[in-house]
Amino acid sequence: MSELEIFKTKAALKAFLQPLKASAKKIALVPTMGALHNGHISLIKLAQQNADIIICSIFVNPTQFTDPKDLEKYPRPIEHDLAMLADAGCNGVFMPNVEEMYPTGADEAWHIDLGNAEFLLEGEFRKGHYQGVTQIVKKLFDAVEPDVAMFGQKDFQQVLMIKNMLAYFKLPVTIITCPIIREDDGLAMSSRNIHLSANDRKNSLVLSKSLQFVIDHFQEYSLKELEEKAKAFYNNINGVELDYFTIANGDTLEPAKSKEENNLVALVAAKVGSTRLIDNMIIK
Repeated sequence: MSELEIFKTKAALKAFLQPLKASAKKIALVPTMGALHNGHISLIKLAQQNADIIICSIFVNPTQFTDPKDLEKYPRPIEHDLAMLADAGCNGVFMPNVEEMYPTGADEAWHIDLGNAEFLLEGEFRKGHYQGVTQIVKKLFDAVEPDVAMFGQKDFQQVLMIKNMLAYFKLPVTIITCPIIREDDGLAMSSRNIHLSANDRKNSLVLSKSLQFVIDHFQEYSLKELEEKAKAFYNNINGVELDYFTIANGDTLEPAKSKEENNLVALVAAKVGSTRLIDNMIIK
């Protein structure tokens, strides 16, 4: 099956998947909003190691955008995306329209308990964002009923929220987190990078450099000193505005209290020009 199948409706997708499930094929879902890059392709490649059939979804979900302008300017290069998926050996792509996922007249009220981490970091800057994310991921899981689903580590907090949503609904899906794919100079790949001017693109390297500093000097300084020194990277760069830089517990996203904690991650968000970028590195 080298041909990339395209599905616009849940019914067509289910009809395709049913016989495959009946013959005990393992299904992986790679949810995306399109504007694909090598980071997404790495998710497909990892999915191929963990499942028999790979379904990628492309849907720009309106309920997770806290700024309507952001939704409007989100890139949608669909021909490019389909070519990339076909090249990567993806089996099917689910490309519903908004009406298919949010039918007119349906009760779309959604609010679930995602734990305190929902309100930290990104949750503070984009209120309601993770309710929208978990709402659409639940809809995609219902449509595909995958055995495994692939998410990128770059959206570290998002992965945590999706795991909390899975626990909330007791869904039998295994989440696999895939490492961040970076450009040669260290910038984390992102669909938003196309909005960076040449100068912004140069300035954007401060995110990965400040994170790498924490990794490289973790033994030398206290947590407080590491954070202060990392934040200082942003002091004199015109056109870069730091939203947060934190060393957090990877399970709760609360600020880390001690270097001895088992799961530590450094996370950063900054506005570079008019584009907001996020990045993180796992310390341990």
